[in-house]
Amino acid sequence: MTLPSTKLGETGLTVSRLCLGTMTFGFQIDEKTSKQILDIAADAGINFLDTADVYPLGGGLSAAGRTEEIVGRWLKGKREHFIVATKCVGQVGPAPWDRGASRKHILDAIDASLKRLQTDYVDLYQLHSDDASTPLDETLEALDTVVSAGKARYIGVSNFLAYRLSRALGRADVRNLTRFVSIQPRYNLLFREIERELLPLAKEEGLGVISYNPLAGGLLTGKHNLAQGPTAGTRFTLGAVAERYQERYWHDREFNTVEELRTLADLAGLSLTTLAVAWVLANPIITAPIVGASRPEQLADSLKAVEVKLDDNLKQKLDDLTAEYRRGDSLR
Repeated sequence: MTLPSTKLGETGLTVSRLCLGTMTFGFQIDEKTSKQILDIAADAGINFLDTADVYPLGGGLSAAGRTEEIVGRWLKGKREHFIVATKCVGQVGPAPWDRGASRKHILDAIDASLKRLQTDYVDLYQLHSDDASTPLDETLEALDTVVSAGKARYIGVSNFLAYRLSRALGRADVRNLTRFVSIQPRYNLLFREIERELLPLAKEEGLGVISYNPLAGGLLTGKHNLAQGPTAGTRFTLGAVAERYQERYWHDREFNTVEELRTLADLAGLSLTTLAVAWVLANPIITAPIVGASRPEQLADSLKAVEVKLDDNLKQKLDDLTAEYRRGDSLR
């Protein structure tokens, strides 16, 4: 298949319409399987890879950096064919300065990531979350240093509230520092809160949107059963993140919605996975959803989504069915 490409926001950087997420590499799945998934994604035309220094997900502090090492070994000899994004801010060591968005940590973290990835630069360097304990100006100055040193081509953020992102963009403009070009928020049929403020801000500011969790941690594949409890080997039972994913999605309301979505998918002749990813792709503000897998064959249905154009009637039904997820968990 030929995967379409697009620009990352208002930059000149061209990326594939899907981004491959790697957070399962090195804990949920071994290196051999990880490389098989990378091969399948590359063969399908995905040239955009996303990782982070704290990955693999659920592996804990002792495993931090293992995912970047796997990606780095796979990239050897073909680095120029891929757009590589990674992230910092999470805890990667025992010292109090081994996390956050201080100048010290950012400058240490980028060097450590480049070593693990076996590359001289990353294309996109992102703050994994907002560090409210560090002044924004200090963080922005450090990221500007990273770009000026040629260690990153662009910078972005993940998991930022709209008001904090807006302030960061303003401070960068006032200080004439390197500006964020992208955001990486959680977004799917069961989590639509970012449509209220964050996505309109991204559109107005010309930011790329690399959304994660398009399958709600796997709940939107339809493979889980509420009565039987969380499935072993999935994110709902995975190490330190199991509680987080159960809190996000493991509720009666979400399971009821999944069953209604399954009916619409069946009527459309699509798998629930393909429908869910296609719905994210149908939002014109989204640059590239991040798709991942714990088994190589799981990528197939996500890849099919780029060939699906939801008709207006089906899109409206999906929007209406999940409208309550725009308003926040407080209304549960």
